[in-house]
Amino acid sequence: MSALHDFLTDAQVLLARAEECLHHLELIGHDADACDCLVATLGHLASQARAQEQVQIAEFCEHLRQLLEPPACRERLQRECLNTLHECLKLVAWQLELIDPHTGQLGLDRQEQMQLLHTLSNTLDMPAPCATGHESTQSC
Repeated sequence: MSALHDFLTDAQVLLARAEECLHHLELIGHDADACDCLVATLGHLASQARAQEQVQIAEFCEHLRQLLEPPACRERLQRECLNTLHECLKLVAWQLELIDPHTGQLGLDRQEQMQLLHTLSNTLDMPAPCATGHESTQSC
């Protein structure tokens, strides 16, 4: 359980960093460094979640990272998109809170994740990821 506790602590730090990146983007706009930081932070969070077998969180963060990674998408990070990203990060924070500290299990469906990913992909004019139920970042 120490590894789970460490993951939860690290995930909170990464979420705070991602929120700082979003706040910076709200103030400055299309700042490349803030975008790079956000993409890297989501990738790191996905990697750590995957290592702890938190597949839902890992896939969600990886989908977010892939949607934001193309340079063309970064120019589309307007208010609506940033608001959706805030909602995505709030969902991850909520999911982290719901991980059972004894078993490490997170028993949720992916419906809210997929709705947020579709909203974000629409604001970025990108294809939405498929709900696969396993680690995959395909687009529908």
